Amino acid sequence: MEPPLRIVAACDLHGILPAFPSCDLLLLGGDLCPDGNAIQQARWLDGPFRAWLREVPTQETVAVAGNHDFLFENAPQLVPTLKWHYLQDSGVELFGFKLWGTPWQPVFYDWAFNLKEADLARKWKLIPTDTDILLLHGPPFGFGDRNLQGEHTGSPSLTRRIEVVQPALVICGHIHEARGEYRIRESRVINASQLDVRYQPYSEVCELRLERSAAKSTSTPPPEK
Repeated sequence: MEPPLRIVAACDLHGILPAFPSCDLLLLGGDLCPDGNAIQQARWLDGPFRAWLREVPTQETVAVAGNHDFLFENAPQLVPTLKWHYLQDSGVELFGFKLWGTPWQPVFYDWAFNLKEADLARKWKLIPTDTDILLLHGPPFGFGDRNLQGEHTGSPSLTRRIEVVQPALVICGHIHEARGEYRIRESRVINASQLDVRYQPYSEVCELRLERSAAKSTSTPPPEK
């Protein structure tokens, strides 16, 4: 029997490049870059981030962008080629698991990858029903999305799509103060924000284990709705 997949998940780095433990799969859930214009973010990705990513002790890295990562939405042609699988409403299969990544979240001022709820619902509809690991930036409504004012800020249609797809693991961030683990039916939902509301690193890294038997390729995927 194969050992569980060792995962490290981190969202909301905002230019901070921490030391991560050894893992099979590193999941980066957006807000990777420090604030700046597209050229500044591209240079940072091609310089400090590239060097850091080369040294992270992981076999594979999968990433999505976040609302601070304007480069990926406004000037994607400037994003350098890196040692990762960057997903934007797209998927990849690794270690026998099917991953899907999407960077969108509800409208908040004029940040990147913001959409109204009706448009978000169309994005979530693209998530295949055989998805095992869903990598997001914005959280689903009611799960890892409560801000300091006590408001739920996530997407209701995303929650409904997760209920249909039932991925084994959902990684999100965006709302730093909502870091923690939640559950939508059989799906583990992890808000893996790396920084708190003061943009200070949390003391613990989010390390996960995912049993190989959780892959839908070993079972019957849920029907489309």
